[in-house]
Amino acid sequence: MSYFVSVLKHKWFVFIECCRLGIPVQGLLHDLSKFFPAEWIPRTKALRVGCNAFQYEDVYCDLHTLECQVIACWNHHYHNNPHHWQYWVVYLDNGEQKVFPIPERYRKEMLADWLAVSRNPERSDIYTWYYKWKDKLVLHPETRQWLELEINKRR
Repeated sequence: MSYFVSVLKHKWFVFIECCRLGIPVQGLLHDLSKFFPAEWIPRTKALRVGCNAFQYEDVYCDLHTLECQVIACWNHHYHNNPHHWQYWVVYLDNGEQKVFPIPERYRKEMLADWLAVSRNPERSDIYTWYYKWKDKLVLHPETRQWLELEINKRR
């Protein structure tokens, strides 16, 4: 399946989940940055050499320059899409980490994103995925409480 088709399929599933969560406009706007050259070019290059640019575990590629491009691509994606928790974590010059609560519409979009990804039979269901990775996710306590309530409802 081409990268373009994969992105459209993902956007469609996110749109469905966003509609269920009452935020259809977020679903329409979801992940538009994937079509920007800063994200499109590294992801398609990575896929051509066999790296799955969709999965965190597979970001590393043998080619150092491609690895850096893919990581820069993810960084661009996270910092241009407020539905990613990384958008809400700020590191100050003194090394201090500040974590902000994610506003409701973006938390819902993040949940919709995770639910859409969990539709893939090769991926974990959202409950299993979240509880496997939850200690690695830097979330404000208010955001974490909301997410866990929503995720547990879907078990």
